Amino acid sequence: MTGASGSIYGIRLLQELPGEKILVMSKVAKAILPVETDYTLKQVEALADAVYQDDDMFAPISSGSYQYDVLFVAPCTESSVAKFACGIGDTLISRAVMCALKEHRKTFLLTRETPKDAIMLENELKLARNGAIIMDANPGFYPHPKTVEEVVDFVIGRCLQMAGVPQALFKPWNGRQDE
Repeated sequence: MTGASGSIYGIRLLQELPGEKILVMSKVAKAILPVETDYTLKQVEALADAVYQDDDMFAPISSGSYQYDVLFVAPCTESSVAKFACGIGDTLISRAVMCALKEHRKTFLLTRETPKDAIMLENELKLARNGAIIMDANPGFYPHPKTVEEVVDFVIGRCLQMAGVPQALFKPWNGRQDE
């Protein structure tokens, strides 16, 4: 989790993803958490099987030889996107993304910034061309969400779908939502 607004996206992913979950939060992500949610850092960390600090360059995920299926950066700042696009691996998060991309692992960046300028779009395009999946936090409204939680669940449900993980957070489009 990086320091973009949208801590709840990272939390919902931790709650919904099956299997082993590893969490790394940037310093700003930790600072934003209590501003945006009622979760404590301890509660969020308890959702993961392993927690590493963003300056721990000896963590297993700092190596391309560490095996895992999917990497999510959620939420993902455009500043982080810029680092990733330039190949800067000076934190555990940026190093893990570099490793995931070079090893051709599914890498999802759940960006949350709008509007985007040309620099942001070019950085995202560069990463998409290198295998990253850019997931803007844009909800669909055909499920008729009534709460913020339902809007968040739509975005996380789409992330899970794209990662090949079954989800029940929203009903996928079938051409007619009244059936």
